[in-house]
Amino acid sequence: MEENRQLKLRLQVVEQQLTKLLTRKDSHNSSIPPSKDENRPNKTNSLREKSGKKVGGQPGHEGNTLKMTANPDEIIDHLSCFCPRCGTDVREMPVEVSDTRQVFDIPVIKQIVTEHRVYRHQCTCGHVFESDFPQGVDWSVSYGKNIESLVGYLNVRQYLPFKRLEEMMHDVFGVLISEGGLHSLLNRLSGKGVDAYEMIRQTVLNSSVIGTDETGMKINGKKNWFWTWQSKMATFIAASANRGSETIEKHVNGISAKAVLVHDCWRAHFKTPVGRHQVCTVHLIRELKYLEELYKVAWPVRFRIMLIEADLLKKRLSPADYLYPDHGRSLLEKELDALLQDQIDPKHKQLISFQKRMVRYKNHLFTFLYDPVVPSHNNDSEKAIRNVKVKQKVSGQFKTMFAAENFAILRSIIETAIKNDQDVLQALNVIAHYKKD
Repeated sequence: MEENRQLKLRLQVVEQQLTKLLTRKDSHNSSIPPSKDENRPNKTNSLREKSGKKVGGQPGHEGNTLKMTANPDEIIDHLSCFCPRCGTDVREMPVEVSDTRQVFDIPVIKQIVTEHRVYRHQCTCGHVFESDFPQGVDWSVSYGKNIESLVGYLNVRQYLPFKRLEEMMHDVFGVLISEGGLHSLLNRLSGKGVDAYEMIRQTVLNSSVIGTDETGMKINGKKNWFWTWQSKMATFIAASANRGSETIEKHVNGISAKAVLVHDCWRAHFKTPVGRHQVCTVHLIRELKYLEELYKVAWPVRFRIMLIEADLLKKRLSPADYLYPDHGRSLLEKELDALLQDQIDPKHKQLISFQKRMVRYKNHLFTFLYDPVVPSHNNDSEKAIRNVKVKQKVSGQFKTMFAAENFAILRSIIETAIKNDQDVLQALNVIAHYKKD
C-alpha cells in the first residue's frame, strides 16, 4: 500500500512537470517578446479580439499618394520648332499649355566648406590686436552643426550602426568622417541636449498621469537597464546599471505626489512616491492566458474576462460618468472580490501565487475606471522603451555606459518631438545650435 501511495505521488509530480513543459510561455501568454518565441504562436492564439471589420483600409480612410505641386522649383518648356505635317516654322506662332507632368527628385548632395578668417589690426595708437572667431568655430577644422544633427538623427532615430553610418556619410553626402569622428559628434550633440533632457524630465514628473517601464540592455557584454517615464507630452529615458528602486530614487526625485503611475507588476515601481497606481491589465491578461493553458481551469478565464469587460466599460464611459456611482463598475468590483476569495486547488501553485499578488494589488486594478485620463494599459511606455531593443538588434550592444547615456538623452528628445508633432531632424538641429548662457 505504501509503495502504491508513493508511486501515485511521484506520478502526480511527473504529470505536473510534464504539463508545465508542454505549456511554455511565449509572446501570446506572457511578456516574452515575439523574437524569443521558439515557435511563433498561431494567429488563433492572439489576445486581440475580432472587431468585425474587414481587413485593410476602412471606409473614410484618406489615402496618401504623390500629388502635383502648384509651385514647382523649375519649369522646362518643351516647344516644337516645325509643324510635323507641312514643315512650317512655328516658333513665332502663339502657343498654349496642353499638359504638364512633374518629376520629384533631389539634387546631388555636396558638402559645403566655409572658411573663417580673422585679421590682425594695428590701431593708430600703436596697439596690435586680432579679430575673433565666432562662437562654435573652436578648431582649425571641424564639422558643422547640420552634420552634427544629421549624425544624431541617423544613429539614434534610424539606428544606423557606425560602419554603415560612416559609409552613408561618404557615399550620399560626400563627407569623409571616421568612426571616432562620429562618436565625437554624438558626444557633442548629447552634451548640448542635457538642458532639454532635464526639461523633459521635469515635464514628465509634473504630469498627472505617468507611465513607466524598463528593459534590459547589454553594455560590453554585461546586463544593464533602460528605464522610461513618459506622459502625454514628453518621454524621459534613462540608462541604469540596476533594475531596483535606486534608479527610481535617482531619476524621479521630485515626482508629483498626486500623480497616477501606470506600470506592470514589477515591485520596484510600487516604491515610487505617487498618489495612485494602475497595474497594466494587458500584462495580466497575457499571464492569465498562460495559467489557463497550464491548468485548464475556469478561474483564470473568469479573471481574464473580467479585465476585458472592464476595458470595454472604460470605452463606454463619458467624462461625466466618472463623477457618479456606476452599476457596471460595481459589478466588476464584486466579481473581483469573489475571485480573490475563491479557494484554488493547492496543486495549482502558480495560480495561487497570482491570486495572492492580485490581493496585494487589488486597489490598483481598477484605478482607470475612476479617472477618465488614466489608461488600463501600459502600451505607451512599452512603445517608448521598445526603441532600445530595435537599436540593439540593428546596431548591437553599447560599449560603455557613457554611450548608453548619450542614447538616452537623444532618444528622449526624439520621442518628445514625435509626441508634439515636431520634425525630428529639425528638433536635433535646434539642439546642435544651442548655446549655453
